[in-house]
Amino acid sequence: MKILFSGTSLHYLKKLNPKIKVKIYEAVSKLPNQGDVKKIKGKKIKNIYRLRVGKYRILFLFKKEEDYLKILNVDTRGDVYK
Repeated sequence: MKILFSGTSLHYLKKLNPKIKVKIYEAVSKLPNQGDVKKIKGKKIKNIYRLRVGKYRILFLFKKEEDYLKILNVDTRGDVYK
């Protein structure tokens, strides 16, 4: 499976502590089968999920038929959904 990162997510990851970066990258590498993953609800939102890693949330788009996953945003719980 191909994993792509958006510019927003890469920018945020660069600012993080190296230990936290490693935890996030390890959690992302196990997607979509493992981890605390939930589908985001909404009428206009399709195929967008969130992964919880401690106090951080990773929003990602999962296209099973095209066999890729795109990390849309990484941020703390209070700020990622804005």
